[in-house]
Amino acid sequence: MSSIFSDGFKFTTWRRLWLALAEAEAELGLDISEDQLAEMRQHLDDVNYDEAAERERRVRHDVMAHVHAFGLQAPKAAPIIHLGATSCYVADNAELIQMREALRLLLARGVNVLDGLARFAEKYGSLPTLGFTHYQPAQPTTVGKRACLWMQELLLDIERLEQLALTLPMRGVKGATGTQASFLDLFDGDGAKVDRLQEMVCRKMGFDRALPVTGQTYTRKIDYAVAAVLSGVAQSAHKFANDLRLLANLKEMEEPFEPTQIGSSAMAYKRNPMRSERMTALARFVIALAPAAAQTAAEQWLERTLDDSAARRLTIPEGFLATDGILRLYQNIVEGLVVYPETIRRRLEAELPFMATEAILMAAVAAGGDRQKLHEKIRQHSQAAAERVKVQGEANDLLERIGTDPAFKSVADSIDSITSADRFTGRASEQVRRFLDREVTPILERHEGLLGTEGKVEV
Repeated sequence: MSSIFSDGFKFTTWRRLWLALAEAEAELGLDISEDQLAEMRQHLDDVNYDEAAERERRVRHDVMAHVHAFGLQAPKAAPIIHLGATSCYVADNAELIQMREALRLLLARGVNVLDGLARFAEKYGSLPTLGFTHYQPAQPTTVGKRACLWMQELLLDIERLEQLALTLPMRGVKGATGTQASFLDLFDGDGAKVDRLQEMVCRKMGFDRALPVTGQTYTRKIDYAVAAVLSGVAQSAHKFANDLRLLANLKEMEEPFEPTQIGSSAMAYKRNPMRSERMTALARFVIALAPAAAQTAAEQWLERTLDDSAARRLTIPEGFLATDGILRLYQNIVEGLVVYPETIRRRLEAELPFMATEAILMAAVAAGGDRQKLHEKIRQHSQAAAERVKVQGEANDLLERIGTDPAFKSVADSIDSITSADRFTGRASEQVRRFLDREVTPILERHEGLLGTEGKVEV
């Protein structure tokens, strides 16, 4: 990701855009020689940065500084470099190329996270665990089903990354205010040749299409669309990281913790979830960038204003770099997730008696009991058991109380089977299998070539 937003990628892309324009202009009949084009090709990657920097200090214009520097290396081509173009021909088109490549990289990272979560969900698809709503004990689910909730959000992000990477348009060859007037002059008023020029340049740079109309710049709503996708990834990752931090506090699940890792400089016993905390911190940063991109899009005046440039040079690369870091962390955590089944079982058993009372009630009624009288009995036993748990700090003995109550004699021998955790997870296990088969596997198969990257965290 750093490479995509490096000066090297940016300025060599500028040169490739100048070459594509010159090649297309030559193919359409302008007086541009093969010697000029060959000279340009020889210096696509050996950018003379010192010359460009010195020129920019004098002229205060980055594009013209690089036109000059390129011309020094390719003197025969100097007269035709940037012919008919405005600065946004290289600046905007290069940024769109950078974003396209960055979206592809994030897609690959997202697919690898999805693959790790799918393996995790498959492994723990039937492991019952206490569900939570409002962070209060609720009906049981399974560990794998909970992972499917994380995957569902990530799937939406992957679909948006995929779509945007495929459909991102080029600004194209538009001229100073988007009217293509300079190119129309170059081709003596032949609009068909101008159209052909744009098609050829798009194809040379790997785009299927250009925006049909622009001002001097491409619409900055594209930047907002990109920022919104990055924000979506950040939201999904933030939710996962927060969930894991909550579960770590319950000692049910943890992120990887290495043998020599130190959790706290003062409290040696601690296993702080530093990866998850870093994810949430980066995610908040990325989420905050989307409104900035929206404001920039809204603030554009007429055919263009330059108050977008400084902000975009921060928000676009930093948004991608931070999102890349988020997904690296996400993958690293998923690859090393630690599950504590016994702790999960004990917590579930502590709460399950309360949740199982309706099933016990229905079974006792079916065996001939009076529903209202049995309901009152369960209410009394539940209150007493709750007091024992909350006030005395003792284990939940609700099932024992019910099992020894003569009113429930008819079901006493079957209480264990009635209250088995598997009975209360509904279709969770089935949902995991169907979700993996129908939703996740097709995406993983479609992007099989992207799988295999390592989720490595250096610090």
